[in-house]
Amino acid sequence: MHQEIFTELSIVLVLVAAVSIVMRLLKQPLILGYIVTGILVGPLLLDVIHAKEAFEGFSEIGIALLLFIIGLGMNAGVIRSLGKVSITTAAAIFTVVGGLGVLVSRLMGFDLMTALVIGVALFFSSTIVILKVLSDKREISRLHGQVAIGVILVDDIVATLAIVAVTAASSGGLGINDLLPMIAKAIGLGILLIFAGTYLIPKFSKALAKSQELLFIFAVAWGFGIASLFGLLGFSHEVGALFAGVALASLPYATEMSTRLKPLRDFFIVLFFVTLGERFVFDDVGATLLPALALSAIVLIGKPLFTMASLGALGYTKLTSFKAGIHLSQISEFSIVLVVLAVQTKLIDPSAASIITLVALITIGVSSYLMKYDDALYKRLHPVLGLFERKKPSERKQKRGLYTAILFGYHHGGHEFLHLFRDMKERYLVVDYDPDVIEHLEAQGVRHAYGDATDTEFLEEVNVGHAKFVASTIIDRKVNLLLLGYLHRYSSDITFICHARTYEDAMELYEHGAAYVILPRFLGSEYITSHIKRHGMDKKAFDSFRARHIISIGRAAVETETV
Repeated sequence: MHQEIFTELSIVLVLVAAVSIVMRLLKQPLILGYIVTGILVGPLLLDVIHAKEAFEGFSEIGIALLLFIIGLGMNAGVIRSLGKVSITTAAAIFTVVGGLGVLVSRLMGFDLMTALVIGVALFFSSTIVILKVLSDKREISRLHGQVAIGVILVDDIVATLAIVAVTAASSGGLGINDLLPMIAKAIGLGILLIFAGTYLIPKFSKALAKSQELLFIFAVAWGFGIASLFGLLGFSHEVGALFAGVALASLPYATEMSTRLKPLRDFFIVLFFVTLGERFVFDDVGATLLPALALSAIVLIGKPLFTMASLGALGYTKLTSFKAGIHLSQISEFSIVLVVLAVQTKLIDPSAASIITLVALITIGVSSYLMKYDDALYKRLHPVLGLFERKKPSERKQKRGLYTAILFGYHHGGHEFLHLFRDMKERYLVVDYDPDVIEHLEAQGVRHAYGDATDTEFLEEVNVGHAKFVASTIIDRKVNLLLLGYLHRYSSDITFICHARTYEDAMELYEHGAAYVILPRFLGSEYITSHIKRHGMDKKAFDSFRARHIISIGRAAVETETV
């Protein structure tokens, strides 16, 4: 059995790589490539996957990891601030899109119960697709991303209730005795997470952070443990994983946990989409195609339109409304689960399962393109989108975590740069990889992030490329060269000041574009910060200063060789 799973997994991964290369060459969304691979390895064509339970398990791991990482980047304040808009928008989608789904289903000849289940299935948007795309585009922290996440959180709550309702309907009905235990469990889980995230885990998080391996193991154990606890108590693993991440989001090590988990997440997410594609089996495509196209049109057109109408009425700009609507323009993998469950309990017409499966394939495929090209679509549709915007939108400007000045390493004169940032009233961030330093910075109320300066995923998370001034007190030449290379991908005008051990290291850093290199035997951080206070942070302010320093280093190097 183990050999079979290994062989099947190997074949799937080889095909995923081949199809992904083709998709990249054709400039198509990779998600679509993963789903196409699933269809290739499924029973319709190659019929490779027989260890279905194992692949289903891989899929659940991918979903849990994705949602846990999303939770690590969120906080309770964001969730509270978007509660009203999320519920209002979800209610609009449920009422209008769900209602249209019921109406069209009835017109196609389905009975009332089947039509109701199909209508509910059209309401759900794919948590996994939306979060994967937002994560890949680094738009999770953008306002439209946060709104979309808020709506799919409401989706997950409704999904849990829908499963309970279908199960109860098959056994005779849903009463108060079914709801009260669920409410009590939800309250108990909320209290547990608040206590653990606020009081318990912070007490030993510093000890965990001293070992990167231990921090990684703890993050995985916590995320999966809480997700499993939610599952055991009758809720979805997805919601459990998300709130497990939210509980740790306030820790100074949350970003580091997130970056460590991302490679693991990416592997299992690929298998999720492959498994989703493998499910697409149709008994009679001819009979299901027309109903599926009609229902897909409701989702692809109706969801964006009514999302924009709802958000526009609440005072959001047409850009935020449009992008949020585009990201919600598909149905969920859960829609398939709900309909299949209803078929198995003999509540609805069996043909509904094939139709909803095809709707999922169509909407996920089309929405992948819509999300990829949302900026280009917005530019084309911009003139007519004013219909969905008030004359004076009241949308609050979102803080995106952009910093003018970033300091890597607090030792070796870092406090001088910190005083400089404060005196110049710059929005700053201090990055360090020492848990003791992080604890000190936190106690002093200094904005900080715990992470590795050589980890490009981490540098993306803290938006280093958007700073105008970056200083490094790290003496390691390779680290500073990596930072320089990373900054130059964004702009050659970013001022970068760093430390070096030797004349040779300093000259190499200058050759790669450093604005100034501090050699302790020449000048310290205090002198440099005084120069910045007088002349500013702009890179050009260092030109003459830098030129004199290079000449001095050359002379000192010659004198050293002579001696």
